[in-house]
Amino acid sequence: MSKSNPILTKDKRLAPGFRLFLMALPFLVLIFLFSYLPLYGWRYAFYDYRPPIKLEDCTFVGFKHITNMVQNAAMRKNLIRVLKNTLGMSILGMCTSWMPMVFAVFMAEIRNMKFQKIVQIVTTIPNFISWVIVYSIAFAIFSVGDGFVNNVIRAFKPGFEGIDFLGNTDHMWWKMWLWMQWKTIGYSAILYISSIAGIDQELYEAADIDGAGRFQKIRYITMPCLLPTYFTLLIINVGNMLNRGMDQYYAFQNPLNKKYIEVLDLYVYNQGIAGSQISYSTAVGMTKSLISLVLLGIANTISKVFRDGQSIF
Repeated sequence: MSKSNPILTKDKRLAPGFRLFLMALPFLVLIFLFSYLPLYGWRYAFYDYRPPIKLEDCTFVGFKHITNMVQNAAMRKNLIRVLKNTLGMSILGMCTSWMPMVFAVFMAEIRNMKFQKIVQIVTTIPNFISWVIVYSIAFAIFSVGDGFVNNVIRAFKPGFEGIDFLGNTDHMWWKMWLWMQWKTIGYSAILYISSIAGIDQELYEAADIDGAGRFQKIRYITMPCLLPTYFTLLIINVGNMLNRGMDQYYAFQNPLNKKYIEVLDLYVYNQGIAGSQISYSTAVGMTKSLISLVLLGIANTISKVFRDGQSIF
């Protein structure tokens, strides 16, 4: 008796589960190529690598570069500064992570559908603009020489020298947060908008019968239905506290604000590519990835506590 093939159904077509696997396969390949294959480069952290010498011809130093992060006073001071910037901006982002949810609620309350679509398009488009172009916009508006803001002030105050908004180090974290919010708030709200669309409309109809107003329905129906999604995203962000990226900070950094804007990912780039300390920067990046993995595990444990045993992955 011949055994049936579990991949094929009775009518010789692919089983639904296998079709879904084939649909996901290209993304799995991309994840392997860009997330797992580069882990092979961690071996540079255990050598005293000096390009263009082959890695095999370099001196094996073991955990030297990892221990130097703690034992070397200058490196330790720089890492503390960079970690302060990274954690400070990450915590600032998490404390204000409720804003896309509130923005989505207000978007859903717009009754004019045409105006709602215009607002959604206008607030979503900045997410697809590169940080280089964003900095160009910032430079055109806030530069000392020909910036729009300084030119307006000079028109009313002749002899005004101008304010260096981009080079001024005051409130640097807030400036970066504002640019991030402008760029991502519309795109981040999409998930909440889809969650609002999935809320049972009978709840709102029952609230209308009971005489509830618009803000009462937001308070007692919309917000409670969105909170599980919000807390899930918040817990995931806890696991990604050290992953701030470098695009924004690389575009906005200059010799004046570098001390306050350099996050961990940008520090790895500056040390490895600009500073030619490839082995040391690899050790820093490897340590950051391992710490992020631990934080993600802690976040998953917290998720199980607050979500009745359900994990985030």
